[in-house]
Amino acid sequence: MKKRAFILFFLIFSVTFSWSQGIRKAVVAGQFYEKNPEALSSQIDSFLKNVRTKPSLPKGIQALIVPHAGYIYSGQVAAYAYSLVQGKDYETVVIIGPSHQYGFEGCSIYPEGGFETPLGVARVDEALASEISKASGFKYIPAAHEKEHSLEVQVPFIQKTLPQAKIVPIVMGFPASRTIHSLANALANVLPQKKALVIASTDMSHFLSKEAANSLDSKTISLIQSLKTNTLIEKLEAGENILCGGGAVVSTLLYLKKEGETKVEILGYADSSQSGGPESRVVGYLAAALYIDAPLPEFTLSSEEKKQLLQIASLAINQFIQENKVLEYETQNSSFLTERGAFVTLKKKGLLRGCIGFIEPIFPLYQAIIRAAIYAASEDPRFSPVSKGELADLEIEISVLSPLKKISDPRLVQVGKHGLVISMGNRKGLLLPQVAVENHWSREVFLEQACLKAGLRPDAWKEGADIFIFEAVVFD
Repeated sequence: MKKRAFILFFLIFSVTFSWSQGIRKAVVAGQFYEKNPEALSSQIDSFLKNVRTKPSLPKGIQALIVPHAGYIYSGQVAAYAYSLVQGKDYETVVIIGPSHQYGFEGCSIYPEGGFETPLGVARVDEALASEISKASGFKYIPAAHEKEHSLEVQVPFIQKTLPQAKIVPIVMGFPASRTIHSLANALANVLPQKKALVIASTDMSHFLSKEAANSLDSKTISLIQSLKTNTLIEKLEAGENILCGGGAVVSTLLYLKKEGETKVEILGYADSSQSGGPESRVVGYLAAALYIDAPLPEFTLSSEEKKQLLQIASLAINQFIQENKVLEYETQNSSFLTERGAFVTLKKKGLLRGCIGFIEPIFPLYQAIIRAAIYAASEDPRFSPVSKGELADLEIEISVLSPLKKISDPRLVQVGKHGLVISMGNRKGLLLPQVAVENHWSREVFLEQACLKAGLRPDAWKEGADIFIFEAVVFD
């Protein structure tokens, strides 16, 4: 009897202990929002009921921009966003917010357990958190979540409007371009075909006069609506006082831009003076809904555009090798200004002389071509830098890449159509579509060679490595 009692106690203790692991306790309840469950529930209900008119938007809202101040200041603005998704069938909400308390590079992804509020525990979608972590390379940094409110204040609204949904909490550190793009690329690789909503948690300008804040916020909202991601990143990296969660906003915009023609519907704006704060030092609050209005059209380049890009690559190589200068180039061509992954391959008398590029669309196409051309001529570790005497003999080939698409079935790989990226841990290998054709590889050999390129065992594609495919516009 004692043995059975001990076993029962052990099982109960184990379950309780397991559940308590990874449960982040509320740290701003009673400060940013009501600590009493009934009062909190009633407060959120009141905010939602006050949203009397809603815009007519497509059913598929992919993301929201929501403020994260105390509810007395920004709760009503937040409700304009959450009211649009209330009762929808999202399975997971990915919450991205800035780090106010702890400075670090990259992002911290909460891996397991849940977030506790007075309304209960919102469970973490552990599988999706792991997928985003693998795709981005970002891990869990406990100190980033310990005191952070930008994610926590979203959870009660999620619990009220989407009670069935799990969460993936992500804290972004310094809003550097590389971090913003890495997270956006990971979301684009992982979230399509999933019933997921992204929340970009941000407040706007801080502690300006009401007039100055409203003016600056209006300009920032215009940049968001017009999807000026490069301009927003420049301002964030320069430390301009526009958005405290700007990295979350831009990552979300970039993620959606990879999926199709993105629209931003402004739902509400207010500042802290409207809730009793002083007009001399206000904080701005924005609510917006983001959705895909149309899928991306197939990317094409005209014969003249291909010719121009080859000329740009040639000029970039010649100027760098002869003068050690980076080519300065200006264009209004929308195809060239679109962010694209691209590779430049150099050959001499039919033999490879260098090949470097960018897997992800980090730069506008023309900038990616300039950089890749210079790196292929001077930085490919397999070859010595191109000399001045070789310039006349170089043959240039350009590959413009479509966004990566993660697949679970290797049989989807089509030789001649797809390029491959194989990834496991910190190792990643890429092969362009033309490589398999030039070497007469079968699908299996193509997969094996991509594994070897990543420094993995040739059968790693069967043993848990991530497989990504892409297409490319190739020309020389």
